[in-house]
Amino acid sequence: MWMRALTIATVATLTGLTGVAQIPLSAQGAPKSTSKETLTPGGELKAVLYNWANHMGMLRGVREVESIGTLDYVGTGTISVNGQPCKLTKYHATINYQVSGMRVESACTLPNGQKHEEIPVVGGQFAWDEIGGAGAGLVPGKGSAVPAKDMYSERAIRLWSGPQGAVKAAVMGGENTKVGVEAGKTVVTFPIPGVPGAMAKATLLGGPINGLCTRNCVERVEVRQGAVVTEFTYSKYADYNDPDEQLDAFFAGHIVEKRGPVTLLDLTVTRTKTENLYIVVPVPKSVRDAGPAVPQ
Repeated sequence: MWMRALTIATVATLTGLTGVAQIPLSAQGAPKSTSKETLTPGGELKAVLYNWANHMGMLRGVREVESIGTLDYVGTGTISVNGQPCKLTKYHATINYQVSGMRVESACTLPNGQKHEEIPVVGGQFAWDEIGGAGAGLVPGKGSAVPAKDMYSERAIRLWSGPQGAVKAAVMGGENTKVGVEAGKTVVTFPIPGVPGAMAKATLLGGPINGLCTRNCVERVEVRQGAVVTEFTYSKYADYNDPDEQLDAFFAGHIVEKRGPVTLLDLTVTRTKTENLYIVVPVPKSVRDAGPAVPQ
């Protein structure tokens, strides 16, 4: 039951502080007139965040509430396995932004023909690997969940640096989120939720206002945690929902994740689901018993 993807018929205004889908950015002081689109780079922070979410199609209803609570997407490309590029035969990511969690089911083929499968998960302050299928370890005898505390930061950073996750994290950053200008483009710096010492810098596109995500959507996110720097680049924005479910909710069609010279992910997105599916990432008992990666 917990894995069924049930479409939410009516998107309600959500409460809680673990995500930002419930926050009406327009109510936080962003201008409501068309003049908001002509702000110079580095303009007032609330307006920048408003424009960012607005251009991605994340604001819904007359109150313009940011109502993207979950995300489901699939793609093709390569991931890095033990320093080698591994050609994907499956990549399926599911995210819950309110009760934060992300699961990625992947399968790939290494250059020597060896097959590789993995299901890395992050949920709340926990990280683990599922062995035996999605949701492994939740039901006795149905696979296992192996704690992966050392992977928590990497996975949480990936969650909150995505095209949608980054704007949500920037809103959550409150007074710790800053806006500026670099090389004529707007940049937004913000802390990564739940990852001590991790700071992100998002560079927003500065192209024509009237193009589809040619302006204000994120093109690059750089995250620094100590000496570790992870870079995410995003391009080819479009509505990748199924043809009969087009919502004008846009997502990056090409995602590249790098750490130094190593490309960890080069993904071409082939389909998204942004209609708020029922997605949960419960923490298995074996993982809870091992303790959180970050003290609660």
